[in-house]
Amino acid sequence: MTRKSVIVVNPGGRDQIYQSLGNELTAIEPPLWVRLISGYLLDRQVPLSILDTEAEGLGAERAAQSIVSSSPGLVIVVAFGHQPSASTQTMVGASALIDEIKLVSPDTPVLLVGGHVSALPSETLDKTQADYVCQGEGTLTSHELWQALQGECELEAVRGLVRRSDGGVVFNPKAPISEDLDADLHGNVWHLLPMEKYRAHNWQCFGELESRRPYASIYTTLGCPYKCVFCCINAPFDSNRYRTRSPENIVAEVRHLYETYGVKTFKIIDEMFVLKKRHYVAICEGLAALPYANELNIWAYARVDTVKDETLPLLRKAGIRWLALGIESGSEVVRDGAEKSFSQDDIRSIVKSIQNADINVMGNFIFGLPDDDQAAMQATLDLALELQCEFINFYSAMAYPGSQLYVQAKQHGWQLPETWSGFSQHSYDCLPLPTNHISAREVLAFRDDAFHRYFDHEPYLTFVEQKFGKDTRQHIEDMASTRLSRKLIDDAAKTIPAVEKS
Repeated sequence: MTRKSVIVVNPGGRDQIYQSLGNELTAIEPPLWVRLISGYLLDRQVPLSILDTEAEGLGAERAAQSIVSSSPGLVIVVAFGHQPSASTQTMVGASALIDEIKLVSPDTPVLLVGGHVSALPSETLDKTQADYVCQGEGTLTSHELWQALQGECELEAVRGLVRRSDGGVVFNPKAPISEDLDADLHGNVWHLLPMEKYRAHNWQCFGELESRRPYASIYTTLGCPYKCVFCCINAPFDSNRYRTRSPENIVAEVRHLYETYGVKTFKIIDEMFVLKKRHYVAICEGLAALPYANELNIWAYARVDTVKDETLPLLRKAGIRWLALGIESGSEVVRDGAEKSFSQDDIRSIVKSIQNADINVMGNFIFGLPDDDQAAMQATLDLALELQCEFINFYSAMAYPGSQLYVQAKQHGWQLPETWSGFSQHSYDCLPLPTNHISAREVLAFRDDAFHRYFDHEPYLTFVEQKFGKDTRQHIEDMASTRLSRKLIDDAAKTIPAVEKS
């Protein structure tokens, strides 16, 4: 019997997720879990191809036609997102794509994999036309499902599979997570990806905006040992495990991408790269030894309480030019409630130490954590302005499925988004959580105003111009000229009496 092929798909949907920001400002990243699942299947002699609809700029209809035309034995739609908080919003594109596949070819089997899927498998089956969904990472489940569809094993034996049966939902036994990342989750399928179409975030290339392509994202660890209430990273792993790849393989991957595709601009996807000193130091020593280390532009995540002054020079020699810090709030009370217990002085000191090491800082701040009020949010904005990071992200607190905040929201009956796009930070129908003191609308309005106050702030613009040049300053001013449309704010404005508006 001829074994039918598999198509592993990265769904799109940037327009609904980012509004106009998705056109030029956001990154287009190589999809990590598409790579990992594909590599796992290829190692087991599964014939497959990859379709990255986001990179190719394909809408759901055209992507479905392309998929169905090859008569696959299984379509695996991977809705993980490029960071944990992006998993739910990727369901927009995933669901639309599956709908189109089923419209053209109802009998084509579809497996849906992802962080949101793993957190809410029954709901995902109910709200999509996927034939199967996966609870877990998806690698083992994908392979065993393909075997079952080829008649090589029983469907009941596919670990991690969740499916419909006799009008109900059946949960197969859970699949174990991979213990050997180098052997099982190497993701070495770069030759199957449209490498020329990936680009970095605008800010990573400040001072050299034309270097956003070529671009690649890699990983060195999976999972996170911390328990921040707003994070859903461990939903597919069902634990707070922290697994590592070998430093030698990571350096070899960077070397391959540089020498084969000319990639100099990288993202390290890890939720926390600067954590285990023995791990990240070995990687950085290997990268620093590369003859082209000074050409690399790498960004990675760290925590205020994991950055060590003595390792910063090595990080910079390794090509790490940006560190992203989860500062979250300017209120110690709010940070404590979010499981982020460090002082204002710690934050100031670490940001300055990083910048003194010639590494740029991406500061991440959250408005609307449970203990936030207007004064606490103002303190967060004031801290951001004071720190003067090279770039910032301002977020509204979201109860992402798979996070502790989601569990709390369900327990207390807090209003959650009715749509998947409502979980996107930049979508029109974005709906953050209310806090113990203020409404969701007040949180979102403050977040949006704070974004413009930061990027219109003359001391910041002067700082950027001095560091990166006039072109970068103009780029930021152009970026800040775009104001997002928000349903929550528009609807509130419509209810204000005319007299009050005037």
